[in-house]
Amino acid sequence: MRKSTARVVIVFSHQTMILNLMEEVIRQNLTGLQWLASEAWTTAAVLQTPHLMPYLGGTLGIAIRRGEIPGLRNFLLQTHPDLHHNKSNENNLVNQFWEFTFECRFAPPPAGWVENGGTICTGEEDLESVETEFLDVSNLRPEYNVYKAVYALAYALDDMLQCEPGSGPFSCPTWQTIEPWQLVYYLEKVNFTTSFGDEVSFDENGDALPIYDVMNWLWLPDGRINVQNVGDVKMSAFKGEELRLYEDKIFWNFKSKKPPRSVCSENCPPGSRMVRKQGEPECCFDCVLCSEGTISNSTNSLECFRCPEDFWSSPQRDHCIPKKTEFLSYQEPLGICLTVTSLLGTFICTVVLGIFIYHRSTPIVRANNSELSFQLLLSLKLCFLCSLLFIGRPRLWTCPLRHVAFGISFVLCVSCILVKTMVVLAVFKASKPGGGASLKWFGVSQQRGTVLILTSVQAAICTAWLVSSSPTPHKNTQYHNDKIVYECIVGSTVGFSVLLGYIGLLAVLSFVLAFLARNLPDNFNEAKLITFSMLIFCAVWVAFVPAYISSPGKYADAVEVFAILASSFGLLAALFGPKCYIILLRPERNTKKAIMGRGVE
Repeated sequence: MRKSTARVVIVFSHQTMILNLMEEVIRQNLTGLQWLASEAWTTAAVLQTPHLMPYLGGTLGIAIRRGEIPGLRNFLLQTHPDLHHNKSNENNLVNQFWEFTFECRFAPPPAGWVENGGTICTGEEDLESVETEFLDVSNLRPEYNVYKAVYALAYALDDMLQCEPGSGPFSCPTWQTIEPWQLVYYLEKVNFTTSFGDEVSFDENGDALPIYDVMNWLWLPDGRINVQNVGDVKMSAFKGEELRLYEDKIFWNFKSKKPPRSVCSENCPPGSRMVRKQGEPECCFDCVLCSEGTISNSTNSLECFRCPEDFWSSPQRDHCIPKKTEFLSYQEPLGICLTVTSLLGTFICTVVLGIFIYHRSTPIVRANNSELSFQLLLSLKLCFLCSLLFIGRPRLWTCPLRHVAFGISFVLCVSCILVKTMVVLAVFKASKPGGGASLKWFGVSQQRGTVLILTSVQAAICTAWLVSSSPTPHKNTQYHNDKIVYECIVGSTVGFSVLLGYIGLLAVLSFVLAFLARNLPDNFNEAKLITFSMLIFCAVWVAFVPAYISSPGKYADAVEVFAILASSFGLLAALFGPKCYIILLRPERNTKKAIMGRGVE
């Protein structure tokens, strides 16, 4: 016991064994211990002596509930002996108590009693004039339980005798026909509260709901001992087990006058768990901080608990907090920059379209099919606008729409460029002897039809992709432990690859044709401009693929938006920049003679 770190000793035993134990405690001088007593010796007066108080002072224990019985003292004061009964030489209990209390004898007294100065009991002596434990009703414990038991039987009898025929489990009995088992049935249903405030009822097993007083051995400065009530413990039908302590009343027999610590380690706060120290007593432990994603919300927790999927541990690891969400948002700087750039590109396309419409009758606009130029500007506007679908939280309708809009817009744009290139080649082929027949294949209707057919192929690819495995929003928790990344998964990788591949095929074909026509007379064809624009377009999208694959979460969307904007601006600047320069700044070159190569007027 000397080597133990424990400072609390719980003893379940009777008084004799406790006395033997205390002899050993005194011999070893084991002070500084907190004793917890069982009901058997909590109120034992034989242990409440001055020479044991240095060791047992401050003892805490439970005792049978103390209660008050209304009217009991007045009833006891009305007790009187039966003089007639005594004359028949039979001393009843009351007569014995009377003789003991008043130190007298009822007539006829024993021989020599009067001669030796003894008095004769009259039966009229005043009980209130003497001090006797018989009249002390301030500490009733077993008696109070008997009082509750009698009342429980009374309530059960009353309920049983008031039963209505046909409403109970058996025929209503009378005083003459009551059976014990019938009374037990009603006794189990008893539920009342005494005038002292204690609830009396029984559980499903037929056991009375327990209630005990918590007692504390108070060692007063003058050496007296007082066993005081410092709380109670009880079972309630509605609240369950309850322990109530008046901590400010408890006497602790230590120098600190505070509750003892019975462990060699401090309490582990919430957010940590206990890990026992090897080779030391069980109460010696280390406090280890919970790992990320796990918490403990109680003191001295043995383990940490993992947070739900959409939650993460707080910095203190004492509660779970919702994970942060991440996606390319309109409110963050990156999203704002991309949004502004997209709208700027749309605005520039609108301005260029307005310039071309206003100057639609000039040679520079009419050359190389003005209708295709208008269609190309409209498709570029769609390319700029479709990038906005990649910004914001992915939703069930935006995920499919963003890729469909992207795929169709760019195919429409590249188709217009491809047809323009083919027209350039056809015009110059027709300018040679015998080549006039080639122009009939590239009339206005054929040009419109070619653009429509090429775009319809992409629309069919998108439809097949959406039907087979459509892109859907997804909560990704793999990139970051403490974040939820909202992204669109492409669904069918094959569908996404075919969509990109078809755009790339048209772009490469346009580049090859424009490259072959690059040496045609400068004043007539756009081959060099188309070659340069397709070179930019292909370079951007070739760089896009590895960057997209290696970028996590919202940065993959940002890479795709950047590729859309970069390629769109490249096409807009390369194809329409030089023409706008001539229209606005060099109008003298926007004449038929200048276009025909006959000089500038």
